[in-house]
Amino acid sequence: MLLLLFSSCLLAAGVINSADTGAVYRQRRFDMVEDQIALRGISMPEVLRAMRSVPRHKFVPEHLAELAYTDSPLPIGMGQTISQPYMVALMTELLSPEKGQRVLEIGTGSGYQAAVLAEIGCEVYTIEILEPLSLFARSVINCLGYSTVHFKTGDGSLGWEEHAPYDAVIVTAAPREIPEPLKIQLREGGKMVIPVESDGQDLLLLTKTKDGLDEERISPVRFVPMTGEAEKESENIG
Repeated sequence: MLLLLFSSCLLAAGVINSADTGAVYRQRRFDMVEDQIALRGISMPEVLRAMRSVPRHKFVPEHLAELAYTDSPLPIGMGQTISQPYMVALMTELLSPEKGQRVLEIGTGSGYQAAVLAEIGCEVYTIEILEPLSLFARSVINCLGYSTVHFKTGDGSLGWEEHAPYDAVIVTAAPREIPEPLKIQLREGGKMVIPVESDGQDLLLLTKTKDGLDEERISPVRFVPMTGEAEKESENIG
């Protein structure tokens, strides 16, 4: 079953699609950055360059490739979505990533966010609880030649302790409470971007200091809920 899913994911990503119209998609990426991202205030040069470079259409199902550069999230299967391009750019810029930094990503999804970070030059450790999605992301990212992305299938709320501390943590699913392991695994001075459930959802930028976490609320957002231990804790809170 997993082999069939893996093969279909390769097809959906366009990895073995001989009719790839690269020049058309390059122009769409350029237009996406100019019209959807730069005009809305994203200005970090490396973020804009990465968004122009990473082929988002490879990270969505083939039948949605024509919509890959619109300003909206898209379904990628198993009840999950790829975030809208602006949100990916915003969360990346909030981290202020630099080449060589170690970044922990919670929620690999189809792998697009990890690829953007890798394009900037980060060493990315990404965790996905749904194995077929993790396999899909791995196949696309490997085919695109990003060698600094490391994959794990498991509960993202527990982090990836073996490679801690991290310079940055980016979370693409919303817990009710910030998982304690993620706080611990972030180095002092490091940043975390995470959507958190309250009455709705808020995107938070956290900076770790010697005294704890400084918190800045960025904007209301809507992400899929975080599962695993975070989901169990949410049920206990409810």
